[in-house]
Amino acid sequence: MTTPLTDSLDTRGGRRGSLLTRLLRRPAGAISIGVLALIVIVGVLAPWLAPYDPNFVDLSITRALPSAEHWLGGDTTGRDVASRLIWGTQVTLWGALVAIVTALVLGVPSGLAAGYYGGKTDRIGSWISDGLQSIPGMVILLIVGANTGNNFNILMITVGVFMAPGYFRLTRSTVLSVRGEAYVDAARVAGLSDARIMVKHVIKQVTAPIVIQSALTAGMAMGMQAGLQFLGIGGGTTPGWGAAMNEGFKVMRTDPMLLLWPSLALGITIAALAVLGSTLADVISVKTPTVSRRDRKRIAAANAAKTPAGTTSTTGSISVAAVDSAVRLENLRVTYETPDGEVEVVHGITLDVSPGEVLGIVGESGSGKSQTVFSMLDLLPKSGAYTADAIWIGGEDVTTLSKRERAELLGHEIGYIPQEPMTNLDPSYTIGFQLTEPLRAVHGMTKAEARERALAMLTRVGIVDPARVMRSYPHELSGGMAQRVLIAGAISGKPSVLVADEPTTALDVTVQAEVLELLRELQQEYQMALIIVTHNFGVVADICDRVVVMRSGSIVEIDDVAPIFAHAENPYTRDLIAASLDGAESRTELDRLAVATQEGPR
Repeated sequence: MTTPLTDSLDTRGGRRGSLLTRLLRRPAGAISIGVLALIVIVGVLAPWLAPYDPNFVDLSITRALPSAEHWLGGDTTGRDVASRLIWGTQVTLWGALVAIVTALVLGVPSGLAAGYYGGKTDRIGSWISDGLQSIPGMVILLIVGANTGNNFNILMITVGVFMAPGYFRLTRSTVLSVRGEAYVDAARVAGLSDARIMVKHVIKQVTAPIVIQSALTAGMAMGMQAGLQFLGIGGGTTPGWGAAMNEGFKVMRTDPMLLLWPSLALGITIAALAVLGSTLADVISVKTPTVSRRDRKRIAAANAAKTPAGTTSTTGSISVAAVDSAVRLENLRVTYETPDGEVEVVHGITLDVSPGEVLGIVGESGSGKSQTVFSMLDLLPKSGAYTADAIWIGGEDVTTLSKRERAELLGHEIGYIPQEPMTNLDPSYTIGFQLTEPLRAVHGMTKAEARERALAMLTRVGIVDPARVMRSYPHELSGGMAQRVLIAGAISGKPSVLVADEPTTALDVTVQAEVLELLRELQQEYQMALIIVTHNFGVVADICDRVVVMRSGSIVEIDDVAPIFAHAENPYTRDLIAASLDGAESRTELDRLAVATQEGPR
């Protein structure tokens, strides 16, 4: 397992060497790390490095010049300046640490929740963040100092509270950019809880910007701490750099060196942190989110507000009772909130899938086919919503279940195979981790049992060297191997329903045929209901028993595969068949199907 602090990832998920090594290769990074390392060492070893007690008074060295015994001389009350600066290093570092930890604890989890859940959680979090930023912090610090006896730790905690909105906004914006990533949806469909997805998959994308933010925030915390001490807040005996600057400021005309030493210490430290933060921003590669093909289809579907003339919303007749269906949707409607108001993109469709049946849902981009299965999986984005008279899965109406009970079906009753395999695998983790994590978290397997099941599933889907693939990262696999990995993950929980959303779109023709053959074999072996979402009638002809044709959010035709190819009733269906199959090698087989006797589902 890698972390952004030891190995950063390029856009393909590959490791590009140690972060420390790459920082040290840059002069600015090497110098800033060296300076900060020296400052930290001085702070940690202050009790042993300081030649005198920082508060010990020797009137004979009052305003004394530097000497062999007192390296930086004495201050206005006869205390050793060097000892106070060394102890001040420890105090300053501790204060910055308290402030940063407070800001992290308050800002990061709240930003994570706001970005991931959105809605009311996001609005409440943003309101609190905006409220904190509107409060005059120095006034609050003065009040806190007056009511706590200038307790240094409480003051720095208060500073951290006012720094938390920065972490909140940074975390929230980063999470918003990655929560729609395909691998996050894939983890959710695998049955992982929201908390586990955030901790294991989302927070890693936040770590790199948080590290950069912390380097810059540490300098700000030190500056605020010094400002408080300069004003006399934080305890008169605390040997901080700000207190030393206050004392030196009073006598700067007669003893300017007393102001110079603490100012140099504070200035160098803040400058080193600023340079380190800037260099980290250049060195750490933060993955730039891209709009996936599936997300583009969602946008296209949201724009399909009108149903073209000549199409109808066909509900069809249901041949089996709902409790006997593997899946049944009744009067499903999907709507999206847009700047111009609510737009309905799926218009009251009804369909069912029998146990062991292979159903194809086919249509052009924006037809509503993906929105239909996303509703079934409860994976619509925040701006989308669905209503239905009922959604039956495994003989149970899931619309009557709570969100938690609905989520428990994922990974158990339902498996999901997404399109574009590379975007559905988390580049930060090995294949082995991503296959075993759902088995352990959702199915309660031990580490050994999960590994054994994952190896068996990889072998079953045709991976030649499963042990090596388990150790590999997604970027080390070909597209075909990555798709086989996703299929292995989808069937590892032995679901009764398997949903494949454009499973061959991102693959070349040869690999497409292999994947379809594999899906057919697995469906027959495990007797699963298989739902294939595709725009290609060639896929329908190759694997499906029955087909649902969708256009602009409505069903225009439902029938078994052979009759559809023999005499499609809707002109749109005939156009799709012609566009998908003209000139294809499978045309001869389709002609044979067209004249064959209608046999129903195979």
